[in-house]
Amino acid sequence: MQNSGKISSATLPREEHTSQPSTPHQEYVQERELLTSRSAERRRSSIVVSLPGLEVFPGDLLVSDSAVDYLHHSALLPNAESKKSRWPFIKKGASKDKKQMSDLENCLSTIKITDSSGYEFCSFKNKTWHEFVENQWTEQKDTDDCLELKKQAAVWELFTSECTYFLDHLLVLKMIFMNSLKYLQSNEFFLEVDLRRLFGNLEELSQYFHGNLCQTHQIYCLNYTSAVFYLENLRQREDFGMYLKWCEQHEQCKRLHLTELLVAPLHRLTRYPLLLNNIWKRSNDSTEKVTICSIKEKVEKSIRDLEGKVKWLDNFQKCRQLQEVIIWPQLWDRDKRFFVPECLKHTLRDNLSENILSSTNRHLLHEGKLALAESTRFLDVYLFLFDDFLLITKMKRNKKKYGGSDTGLIPVCPSLTLELQLFIKEGGFCIVLDQPIPLDRLVLKNIDPFHVTVFGLRHAFLIQHENRYQQCIAVFLLQAQTETVKKTWMSQIKTAVSNYAKTHETKKSSIFSSPAESSEI
Repeated sequence: MQNSGKISSATLPREEHTSQPSTPHQEYVQERELLTSRSAERRRSSIVVSLPGLEVFPGDLLVSDSAVDYLHHSALLPNAESKKSRWPFIKKGASKDKKQMSDLENCLSTIKITDSSGYEFCSFKNKTWHEFVENQWTEQKDTDDCLELKKQAAVWELFTSECTYFLDHLLVLKMIFMNSLKYLQSNEFFLEVDLRRLFGNLEELSQYFHGNLCQTHQIYCLNYTSAVFYLENLRQREDFGMYLKWCEQHEQCKRLHLTELLVAPLHRLTRYPLLLNNIWKRSNDSTEKVTICSIKEKVEKSIRDLEGKVKWLDNFQKCRQLQEVIIWPQLWDRDKRFFVPECLKHTLRDNLSENILSSTNRHLLHEGKLALAESTRFLDVYLFLFDDFLLITKMKRNKKKYGGSDTGLIPVCPSLTLELQLFIKEGGFCIVLDQPIPLDRLVLKNIDPFHVTVFGLRHAFLIQHENRYQQCIAVFLLQAQTETVKKTWMSQIKTAVSNYAKTHETKKSSIFSSPAESSEI
């Protein structure tokens, strides 16, 4: 078990590089070289995103147009851009700031919103089928006719709910929020706000569908997480907050906030199968039932595909964020036993360990904060359990928050745990304590109640790292906050180890069962 006190490299927060170093000059120079190397490597990297199964390649939208800033953005690396004012049009001076806000308020007052009551759909959306056909319910006595009327009522429900979806959600998003923002941009406000990133392909949803309805919704849904993430950062600006308040107070919003409107297409897509099933149950025509069932199955398949793509994208975004959060010290900085003269360090300078998280096939299964028992103290550590290895990192807090007063604008992946999100926003980062522990080299042991009492440990368990010769090369004695947290961690690790073993056993079996090469070759 490595002593954290020996770790010196990469512990200096990046924001403090311009300040007077508190470490010896030699270590400071080494550290600057390390961080410069990391930055250069990051600039050389590129991203190729492929989501199979979608005819319109969503990677172009999600990476090139919508999420490129999120995926490429060095969320935790303060630079000149992050220190710039979040208000590009604001100049120094409180009086000038007030004038800019006043100008924005005046510009908002000149926006004209088209009344949606002019749309023909408005006369239908609140009517029931019975009201629409008047007295046909009482005039039709035949059983088949009654069943037909029930089917028509189910079709009417699909139609009116579509009218409501269009008028109260899509049209409000487009006419009030998107068009107002376009108008403000034409008047030199919010020029840096990316409409495509915030609203996705909303205009395709609010017009006639030129392609597949489900496919269009898939593209929007895949952009949704990035849009909400982007919105949360924008809403902390005072000027954007004024714009949001003005839009949300409009009577056509019906007290709905932008976040509630943005999620409407996701809810709508998942409701189509239910509406189609209601029509199918009330149909007495076999050919018609087959057609309706086929449509319903296509929609359900689209939803299943979307769930898989959302999970993939969520995991991809997590790993991209963790690449910025996790710092991999050089071997000689992690453990002073490994001495390398300065003249030879350049031959070992390339540290490719940080690229271990770039694989799109690796999945983060569980994460959380624990305490690592050392000889005289407990060290706060953060564990990341992937589907093929366990990574133990030391939590390093920065006294000076990244971005100064703009800390709330630091991009943080929303799917990370709230604890880690807060830690990152406060300028924290994680330093790798030891090499990753492959799951086929990990031994998990419980600490019995006797040792808990004798040594003052609570909710403790032990992780042992073995090499390929079954020799123990590292031991980590970990303590959880509660017994429940401990049991959760042990269960997650056991399951991950078991699944990893099964997966690789299957791969081995498939290799050995493949036809052997001909002896004549």
